[in-house]
Amino acid sequence: MALKVTALENVGVEVSGFDITQPMKDAVAAELVSLWNEHAIVLFRGQNVNPENQIAFSRAFGELALHPLAATRSQEYPELFMLVNEPDKEKFMTANYNGQNTVGKLDWHMDLHYTGKPNRGALLRGVVCPSEDGLTGFGDLAKAYDALDKETQQLIENIEVTYAFSMQRRHMRYVDLRGYEPGPYSPKKPSDLNYPNFPEVVYPAVVTHPVTGRKILEICEQFLERIVAPHQAGLSNDEAIDLLQRLVEHTRKPEFHYFHQWQPGDMVLWDNWRAMHCATGTKPGVERVIHRTTIMGDATLGRMADA
Repeated sequence: MALKVTALENVGVEVSGFDITQPMKDAVAAELVSLWNEHAIVLFRGQNVNPENQIAFSRAFGELALHPLAATRSQEYPELFMLVNEPDKEKFMTANYNGQNTVGKLDWHMDLHYTGKPNRGALLRGVVCPSEDGLTGFGDLAKAYDALDKETQQLIENIEVTYAFSMQRRHMRYVDLRGYEPGPYSPKKPSDLNYPNFPEVVYPAVVTHPVTGRKILEICEQFLERIVAPHQAGLSNDEAIDLLQRLVEHTRKPEFHYFHQWQPGDMVLWDNWRAMHCATGTKPGVERVIHRTTIMGDATLGRMADA
């Protein structure tokens, strides 16, 4: 049976017409990889999924990476990264947005972007899904690049940008802080959550996708810090700040986004070399469990700032 491919709202596709619990034919696996490369964001519904199925299915897209924090892994299935709303973790995940306490909200980001070697992609599976809130958003930065005017494309072609890891949202210069107040237990430094410190990294503002050759607007608001040597690009410091703000606002346009409302068993695969993602969060006390498998990256896209 041929795969059925249906466009999602704005970006990405939904794919059906195969049974994940059955051994996958090479031709089907190759077609799924091709769809992933073409569309960056792929939704699967209606599958009877368990951890073994998810892990085996994920391997069709590449070697799997273990999360560096062992406490987040499933003890039975170490390839699974557990995203769980739990009372003992909520105090570190809760902040106030426009007067509403919210758990687990994340700004637009690309995984491991604060290193020079982001992972290739990941697959999320809904296990326990809230009836409202708890959406995951995906944004296509190849389409965002294509939509820029030619003058801006030429301007940013040889520009580099710096990303600086921080635990404090207020230290992230380009995230939207309107209506935001940190929670009383917001982590102040990486060690609060057993994270290592990360040095600043530098990326080209335009990255060529290592597999597809598509040009990607490598501008993502979380951890974005500054343009490297703006004067070499003919920009003053103020002009460089304005340019980054304009590019961030461009990536926030709804026509580049798909927001997924989870149902149990849903799976979303995305290309982390091309697509950013975010989480809208939930109200405190709402149960939410997402299982994630991560596809290892084999390309270095950025460099340490002092390299």
